[in-house]
Amino acid sequence: MRGVDCQTATMFSYVSPEDLVPEAHPLRVIRPLVNAALARLSADFDKIYACFGRASIPPEKLLRALLLQAFFGIRSERQLMEQITYNMMFRWFVGLSLDAPVWDVTVFTKNRKRLLEGDIACSFLLAILEDPEVKPLLSGEHFSVDGTLIKAWASLKSFKPKDESVEPTEPGRNGAVDFKGKPRSNETHASTTDPDARLYKKAEGQAAQLCYMGHILMQNRNGLVVASTLTQATGTAEREAACAMVDDLDAGHRITLAADKAYDTKDFVADMREKNVTPHVAQNTKGRRSAIDGRTTRHAGYAISQNERKRIEEVFGWIKSAAGFRQTHHRGTAKVGWMFTLNAAAYNLIRLSNLLKDVAA
Repeated sequence: MRGVDCQTATMFSYVSPEDLVPEAHPLRVIRPLVNAALARLSADFDKIYACFGRASIPPEKLLRALLLQAFFGIRSERQLMEQITYNMMFRWFVGLSLDAPVWDVTVFTKNRKRLLEGDIACSFLLAILEDPEVKPLLSGEHFSVDGTLIKAWASLKSFKPKDESVEPTEPGRNGAVDFKGKPRSNETHASTTDPDARLYKKAEGQAAQLCYMGHILMQNRNGLVVASTLTQATGTAEREAACAMVDDLDAGHRITLAADKAYDTKDFVADMREKNVTPHVAQNTKGRRSAIDGRTTRHAGYAISQNERKRIEEVFGWIKSAAGFRQTHHRGTAKVGWMFTLNAAAYNLIRLSNLLKDVAA
């Protein structure tokens, strides 16, 4: 017989949020890794919080909530608070009971700023890699590097001359502006919405846009991110960021670094060799002579590196599509870079949920 549509509510419940999460859900593998990494950061949290005053949102819960935002591509922190309110799996992952109140979105945002000041995103990325289960999956010899454009949270209408203003040609709050015949460059113009954003295009035939440039250093064995940074978009930013990330790596022995044609310059190749790094850079022979010759390309390892380096596009693809970071919702190099690194850490956790399952099997 047809059941009766009766809306019932119980006064007491003995069901915990964990009982409602499927046993095979990836978050069950991810949560212990996150908790262990947060435990390693406890001393770092103590440094950025006072010993007295009103208690804030625990940084552990704050970071777990931000990871959920990346995992599920939630477009805003306001929507994140709404989903934590009614999503039992979100409550379980963050560490909230069924009847615990969810924070106000303004309070949540203000508490996130404290983590930004302590550069916790980078520390969290490294803390994940220090896990005893993760270390055997890492390679200390072969790496790849690349950069991608992150669209800024600013429109081209905000890109105005530094010494004068451009008046809209149409009335209204968002009137049209005619830029035809008027040259624009980063030397003479700046965005009034996000001054750190730069007008840039990465390839010929593409439209220039206000953006940042995100950089990833990946180990080739399992495609895990070992370092990330974000810079202003310039023609030399990729190579400069690669040098900085290799310096921070401090491997202590010779390593290989795979990269695309944008890194094929004489200065970059020479700099890598001085750092005890073998540059497995793709040769750029379009109208010029490559800085990489047969001494490097004749080895079988060069071909392997060129094949493995393409996996770094999987990182960028996940960050931009699944995590929704194709265009940032933040302004300023510091904030955008912090979120970019946190998204890179989230990618590692998603990747590890599959790798650790394979190891256990």
